[in-house]
Amino acid sequence: MKLVFATNNQNKVNEIQGLIPEHITILSLKDIGCLEDIPETQPTIKGNAIQKAEYVKKNYGYNCFADDTGLEVESLNNEPGVYSARYAGEQRDANNNMDLLLKNLTHKEYRNAQFKTVIALQIEDQLNTFEGICKGEITTTKKGKKGFGYDPIFRPKGYDNTFAEMDLDLKNKIGHRGKAVQLLVNYLNGMI
Repeated sequence: MKLVFATNNQNKVNEIQGLIPEHITILSLKDIGCLEDIPETQPTIKGNAIQKAEYVKKNYGYNCFADDTGLEVESLNNEPGVYSARYAGEQRDANNNMDLLLKNLTHKEYRNAQFKTVIALQIEDQLNTFEGICKGEITTTKKGKKGFGYDPIFRPKGYDNTFAEMDLDLKNKIGHRGKAVQLLVNYLNGMI
């Protein structure tokens, strides 16, 4: 089975590559010649994931899955949420995003947050979504060099280290994307 993963983010491809069963061949957007920016204009994380998967199916004819992820901080009314990648501006700079989030939390004691990933799978005429959530808190400083995005300031519940201090296997096991991908994999295995 061939599936397109609708992303240009090589970090996401690397994370998911080890979770997908061998009998499924993953194609990137580059592999199918999709070089344009796929629209992400929906007001929700789930809506953006669906929009991207449907775009690839409609414009390129491939079965596809797409994900969208957001960091939701309770004391900031679940910001940055759907705007996580562009929190500090359209340049999508992870350090600027983290700096702005830490600044906005300066006088907040309550730092509970969650990462949410929604994967939308478009196969033939069928659409399914799979959600993964990882609860935790925002640290006061950046720690660790691994991972990407907000990983240096997110410490999952029950752990002493941030995502950026963890090895990829552990992050995949407990993380939001890993949980959503496992639901996707279970579904795909059930189709065979």
